[in-house]
Order: sequence, then structure tokens, then C-alpha cells
Amino acid sequence: MNQPPVMPFNETAFALTLVLLLLAPLAIAGVALINSGLGRSRSASQSLLGALVILAVSVIAFAVIGSAFAASTATADHVFHLAGKSWNWMGAGPLLLSNLAAASGRAQLVTLFELFAVAFAAMVPWGSGADRFRLAAATATTALLAVLIFPLLAHWIWGGGWLAQLGLNFSLGAGFIDAGGAATIHTLGGLSALAVIWIVGPRKGKFPREGLSTAMPGHNAVYVLFGCLLALIGWLAWNLAGALLWLSAVPSALAVIAVNTLLSATAALAATFIVTRLRFGKPDASLCANGWLAGLVTSSACAALVTPLQVLFIGLIAGIATPLLVELFELALSIDDPSGAISVHAAAGIWGLAAAGIFAPRPGQFVAQLIGIATLLGMVFPLVYLLFWLLNRIVPFRVDADGERLGMDLQELGGGAYPEFVVHRDESYR
Repeated sequence: MNQPPVMPFNETAFALTLVLLLLAPLAIAGVALINSGLGRSRSASQSLLGALVILAVSVIAFAVIGSAFAASTATADHVFHLAGKSWNWMGAGPLLLSNLAAASGRAQLVTLFELFAVAFAAMVPWGSGADRFRLAAATATTALLAVLIFPLLAHWIWGGGWLAQLGLNFSLGAGFIDAGGAATIHTLGGLSALAVIWIVGPRKGKFPREGLSTAMPGHNAVYVLFGCLLALIGWLAWNLAGALLWLSAVPSALAVIAVNTLLSATAALAATFIVTRLRFGKPDASLCANGWLAGLVTSSACAALVTPLQVLFIGLIAGIATPLLVELFELALSIDDPSGAISVHAAAGIWGLAAAGIFAPRPGQFVAQLIGIATLLGMVFPLVYLLFWLLNRIVPFRVDADGERLGMDLQELGGGAYPEFVVHRDESYR
């Protein structure tokens, strides 16, 4: 593992980080396009409008309440003592970002980073619920993620919480490391997607009989592939900004981080291209897009910490695993995930976090990464599922049968994305 040289957060670092963060939303835009393209044509408008609504709700909810729990105020955080160690579990900042103008430049950029991060995390399950997930329910789950779940995890990892203190308290490397949001954005988003899928169930006709799966290809591969190119720009900015904020990297280290990000994505794409070519006789465009994204997600965990040769290997593994996991989840476990978020975001994020520990020269870093992964799977996911399950009792997640038959555009927006074309209905609805 190559730890970037450390520098104080001066005016140069502030200006550079701000510029990068202004480019970071392109990753969100790319994923929104991919989600829309992988869904059905009769849900395209609802998908993209939902992306905007999720962005708005997450930003407002986090700014009003969630930022207080994510923030680190050092002396005022909620801390308990156990076995002679202090466990910092929740921030105690002000509501409504009331002290933002008086905060340091770095603290202001951290807030901006987290505002984008929570929106990104909430966008992931939206794609997995395509064609049957109600916009009102997505708004409610987004608010829940932004007010409570994301702030807790962000504080544990980025705000000096107990996961970040594993190095200080137990000599486990530098504590749990997640510079680009592989845990706080992607693994959280992917696990939230799994919770949504379990609650809403599969699309009608997806699994007509046990052991069988009906292909429901996305309606616009151009959206999907163009979204991949947009996402690359945003991801480069995201990984570089994260290295500056969380690892205090010097500007001269940023070129290697950008190279590693690109190598991870391209290696994963190449691997998925070959796997699908061998598996199906021809490469699959949507699965190749999933492989590309999986490589980017993996880079979020380790691009600032590994060598180019190591990241090539890491990306190749992500690209090989992604199409196989998509097939496993669909055929063996009957999980209907149109965007592939569980494989792309959750599994690839976990692999990247583990890889960052595997290649770490520091004693105990791999153990720290494993503790963080175990926390995501054993604490965060059950909490997400329980809260979503309860929320579903109040705001039903799934649209009714007639709404699904008509399409989410007509049901929720009163008009389709392509009114001049005839939208064909599935045979299973007749």
C-alpha cells in the first residue's frame, strides 16, 4: 500500500478540493442515466425525476438534521467508555448547518463532500427498485438515510468515530480507511438496494416459475454507456477530493490516484467483456457497464493506497466477479436487481475495502478493514432493513398491480417519456 505524502490543508488544497467537488456530481448524473437506461421505457421519466427528487431530499434532510450527527466537534461528540477505551459513536454538531460560515475551510469542504455523498448513496437503491418502487417511498427512504443511517456511518469513518480510532485504540493500522466512499456511499447504497428489493419483491413476470428467470433488458443502452463515461469524470474528481480531505495527500500524489482510478475501471471492463464473451458468445453491453462501474467503486476504496500493478489485479477481480454475481443473484437467489447495484456497489465496495487492507504494509490494517466490513454487514444492513421494513408499513414501497402494468411514468407522472411511440406491454400482464 502506498500511503500518499501528507500536507497541511492550506489554501492551495482548499481551492483544488473545491474544484474537484464541483465536478463530483457528474458521477451522480452518470449513475442516474444508467439507472434510467437499465429500466423499462415506460418508467424512464419517473427514474430521472426520481434522481432529482432524491438529490433534493437527501441534501435538505442532511443539511437540516443529519449533518449534526455526522460532524465531529471533538469535545462535544457522544462518547462512551468501555474496557478502558473511548468509543465515539455519534457527532454532536449544530442543526441547520448554523455554524458553517464560521467553520474552517476544510470543515466546509467536508460538509459539501458529505452532501454529495449522501445523495449518491440514496441514488443506488432507486435503480434497483426500477419499474415498481414508488417515488413517495423512495423519498421516505432517502430522508431516513440522510437523517440517521448515513450520518452515523460517516461519523464512524470520516468524523473521528470508533472505526477511525481502531488504529489509535488497538494499533490496527491507521484505523478503518475509506477515502473515496466505498463504504459510506457504495456499500451502504448497495445494501440499501438489497433491503428495498427484498421488501418490494421482483417485477411481475420476472420469475414465472421456480428456477426460471425472464430476461427484461434495459430500454436504452446508449443512456447506460454514456452514463459510464460521465461517471468516470465524477469518480476521478471524487477519489482525488477524498484523498485530499481524508488522507491529506499532496497535489503531486493526485496523478497516480487518477491513473489508478482509470486502471481499475478499464481492467474491470476488460475482464467483464471477456467473461460475457465466453459465457454468452457475445459481449453484453449492460453487464460490461456494470463491470466498468464495479471497477470505479473498487477504486473508491483503494486508488489512493495501492500501486498501479496492484490496482490492475484488483480491477480484474472486480470485473470477473460482477457478471457472475449478477447471474448468481438473479438465477440462484431470485433477486430482481435491474441496475445490478448489489453486485456493482455492495460487493465491489466490500472487495475494494478488503483489497486496501490486503496490500497494506501496516500491521493490523487488514483487520481494521475487516472490522469495518463486518460492521456494514452485521450492524448497518440489519438496521437499514428493519427501518425500511417499518417504513413500508407507513408508506408502501411497491406500486399496485395496475400501476406496474401501465408503467411508472403514467401511474405517477401522468405521461410517458416517449409519447410519440407505442410502448409494448409484457405478455405476463395480458
